[in-house]
Amino acid sequence: MKFKEKSKKEKVQIIVVAVIIFIFLFLGMFSSLLFQGTTFAQIINSSVGKFFNLIDFFSNNYVIVLESVTIIIFVWIINRLLQVLVPLLTRQGQRSETIGKLMSSVIKYIIVLVAVFLILSAWGVQTPTLLAGAGILGLAISFGAQSLIEDIFCGLFIIFEKQFSVGDVIQISGMRGTVIEIGLRITKIQDKNGDTLIINNSDIRGAINTSSELSQSICLISISYSEDLEKVEKLIIDNLKEIGERIDLIKKGPFYTGVESLADSSVVLRILARCHELDKYKVARSMNREFKLLFDKNNIEIPFPQLVVHQEEE
Repeated sequence: MKFKEKSKKEKVQIIVVAVIIFIFLFLGMFSSLLFQGTTFAQIINSSVGKFFNLIDFFSNNYVIVLESVTIIIFVWIINRLLQVLVPLLTRQGQRSETIGKLMSSVIKYIIVLVAVFLILSAWGVQTPTLLAGAGILGLAISFGAQSLIEDIFCGLFIIFEKQFSVGDVIQISGMRGTVIEIGLRITKIQDKNGDTLIINNSDIRGAINTSSELSQSICLISISYSEDLEKVEKLIIDNLKEIGERIDLIKKGPFYTGVESLADSSVVLRILARCHELDKYKVARSMNREFKLLFDKNNIEIPFPQLVVHQEEE
């Protein structure tokens, strides 16, 4: 939440905290100059000054500080270069793109760890001590963060078993959407409304990948019982090829598959086409339009719902 959007009470609290921090920093850095030789300056230097005397800190450690800043800049540049190179090398398909995003995620974690090791080494921490600490930390994580490790392994299995990739449309946890990211720990799925589901990789179970094959787009159109069914079927079949050419999103078809049902006031005919999952509703709308125009040109009635009422004679 931005500062302008916060309540008046929250703004006052933030300002008070900021003022207190500024006072501590100011006293820690300049007490020896402003109150030179006084008891107050001695008290400040022996307490707050130990932590906030930034002038003495930088004057005594400016070489190490510059080295640390250089490490951060160098590591940041390396990270940016790798984040640019990885997508360029993995743009040959959805699976390659998925692996590329996973590699980008791994690179970020590795570079942060390398930067931490280099900065601690610059401040005099021995490398063997760092490695021993890392081993102990890794052991602690293996016991205390089992869910994190489970998420990582599940993410790897999802990618290498080709369960789904970035760009696939899947159904999971009552949501249907497009996979926009597969990371080491989480997967992000965005639905048609733009809402994003963020789910741990270990919680992904029973996902339905609707993009592995071409999807069916179904058009159900009704005609009156008084129409000549065989004539209507011939009209549909004769115009299928032309309609398919006008709808670019159709990859196969459309095909007339027969009478879907005998409804209360109409005969329902079924036409289907094969297309990409993301396009199937758009294709269905386009086919509805084309067959409505076709039926209008040939005076084929698409009936309204009808209700027959029988009234007994008195």
